[in-house]
Amino acid sequence: MAKITYIEHNGTRHDIEVKPGMTVMEGARDNGVPGIEADCGGACACSTCHVYVDDAWLDKLPPRDDMESDMLDFAYEPDPVRSRLTCQIKVTPELDGLVVQLPERQI
Repeated sequence: MAKITYIEHNGTRHDIEVKPGMTVMEGARDNGVPGIEADCGGACACSTCHVYVDDAWLDKLPPRDDMESDMLDFAYEPDPVRSRLTCQIKVTPELDGLVVQLPERQI
């Protein structure tokens, strides 16, 4: 299991144990983390699982592919460096300790 910390826009923290092989979005959805809507169910067809990755983790994640980059254009206040879609981040043991911050809202 990898511990992922989800921080809501208001500062509320959710430390969740997520099984490797799942996505960061599935970990949030399955544990009721508010602010991760995941309307498309993880198909990278919306931007409702958008987060900002903590700076310490930026170089530890695989790069965005073109489809994720395109969908982030529809996210609420995307950051060109820190924004990611959690449905596109597969959990591995190396992601133990990952911290993501949720935007004020999802669109």
